[in-house]
Amino acid sequence: MKRVTGEGKTVRRVRVVSEPHSQYVEWEHSLTHLNIEAGEDIRWLPRHQLPEGITFPAQGNDWWLYDDQLLAVGHFDCDGRVLGSEVIEDPATVAECVRLRDLLWAVAIPHSEYKP
Repeated sequence: MKRVTGEGKTVRRVRVVSEPHSQYVEWEHSLTHLNIEAGEDIRWLPRHQLPEGITFPAQGNDWWLYDDQLLAVGHFDCDGRVLGSEVIEDPATVAECVRLRDLLWAVAIPHSEYKP
């Protein structure tokens, strides 16, 4: 991460979480400072604060945008084990994810202000 941000690239993450938090989310929150120290900008969005009418692309799976042109989608089983990932380059799908990312980023809470 430090190498990527050191090259001048921006890495932002919105974590949409249910409240009350699971032990995993509590653990994740407690270690987020390490991501931030590496140059990542992280915000949190409680699921109950999602803007009305939001639908998530990629069947609600975790996803990552690269340079607003490439979408990577992670697939997991019901126990959270990684099943694999796929890369999507379809312009319409990527554009929808860019739109959603920008919308969620605007309403998400910066890590320094989010208290579980």
